Amino acid sequence: MSTTETRSVIVERELPHPPEKLWRALTQPHLIAEWLMKNDFKPALDHRFTFRMEPQGGWDGVIDCQVLAVEPNKTLSYRWGTLGLGTVVTWTLTPTATGTHLRMEQSGFPMDRPQNYQGAQYGWQKFLANLEQVVARGD
Repeated sequence: MSTTETRSVIVERELPHPPEKLWRALTQPHLIAEWLMKNDFKPALDHRFTFRMEPQGGWDGVIDCQVLAVEPNKTLSYRWGTLGLGTVVTWTLTPTATGTHLRMEQSGFPMDRPQNYQGAQYGWQKFLANLEQVVARGD
């Protein structure tokens, strides 16, 4: 029996904002669209939704997702399906003395698809920088 090894992209940030403020940016469609992509997200267990961006290089620009876990102001997890890959994105918010420790993990990248893993590493750095700006600006 062989197990397919996978790896994860993990990005962590310390942000000077309460978990509730980050939670809004992670779960409200108009805010998600500002830092990540257009979407029809709802923070409801099993909700199926899509992220959409401009098609590029033969890719239609659609990511099919499904909510796997919702614990308000603490944890959000969803399946992220694109380019024949099924990965899982998990957000964890931990209150700190000065704000929130934000952890994003996208798990399930096959070892034989390094370009997808590297693309996600690059993309999430950019997305989280955008997220920080949206949260800092407020509603």
